[in-house]
Amino acid sequence: MAGRLEGKVAVITGGASGIGAATAELFVAEGARVLIGDLQTDVGEEAAAAFGDRGAFQRCNVAIEADVAGLVAGAVDRWGRLDCIYNNAGFGGAIGPIASTTEEDFDLTFDVLLKGVFFGMKHAAPVMAAQGSGSIISTASVAGLNTGGAPHLYNTAKAGVIQLTRSVANEMAEHGVRVNCICPGFIATPLAAGKPISFQGREAAEARIQRMRDTTDDAQPMKRFQASWAKYPEVRSSGSGSPATPRAMALARSSSCSNRFAPTPATTILRNRDGSSMASASVVRAPSEKPMMSTGSSGSCSATAASSRS
Repeated sequence: MAGRLEGKVAVITGGASGIGAATAELFVAEGARVLIGDLQTDVGEEAAAAFGDRGAFQRCNVAIEADVAGLVAGAVDRWGRLDCIYNNAGFGGAIGPIASTTEEDFDLTFDVLLKGVFFGMKHAAPVMAAQGSGSIISTASVAGLNTGGAPHLYNTAKAGVIQLTRSVANEMAEHGVRVNCICPGFIATPLAAGKPISFQGREAAEARIQRMRDTTDDAQPMKRFQASWAKYPEVRSSGSGSPATPRAMALARSSSCSNRFAPTPATTILRNRDGSSMASASVVRAPSEKPMMSTGSSGSCSATAASSRS
């Protein structure tokens, strides 16, 4: 039986490790061909090689527009189309008090966490508009919805990803292109554990990740890790259950003061000139009376981006 992504082509930034790698694996298992973009060349090449002719790797620094443009062009040149771009690469960004944050820290953090997403959307959009279909997915964070558990600039950049998603969804709706993001809570990934994995440090990195899981698991209201979060972009890319027009949605999975979690959506309906609904931008979050203690996905190069099923 053919998978839900049979024949589709996807680009995944930050796809060499963590949830990005798990997402790439799931996409390939469902029949897609995947171009991984990452700074971790050795690990990325190894991951792509495991997919055979359904996978490829291209080094990409998402803070450089030419790299992102080249990644999109690389997928189209190789496989003739682009059905999904998953803007997933990231890192923790600048830390410390606001008074000690430098302009250089600010620029680097926003170059990766927000400008990198913008570049992905910018270069995927015309390809998908010409096709009349496609899915643009980006990683945001609960840190973009609530403050207190992540650095100032990380919070701000992720809030920017959420708002950019809503805005671009409005533009791309008429072209049949879906635009979504997801807001994960803390996810144990190699960068969140301290540094990227490599051939030389793989065992140590995996040990650090497991210690993080052991420490944070009890604080999570939903006991899921990389593999299960990877299902969200797979569902959105397949178009399963999606409406005729795109939606921009941020689905929050967070650490809170307790394990009780009752999502309460706040929805904005985006309308066409004739008044008909064009796209719905929803943020699903924990009730406001429950204070958030999310760590965000600080340091993670690969949290997931996607939405719930419509």
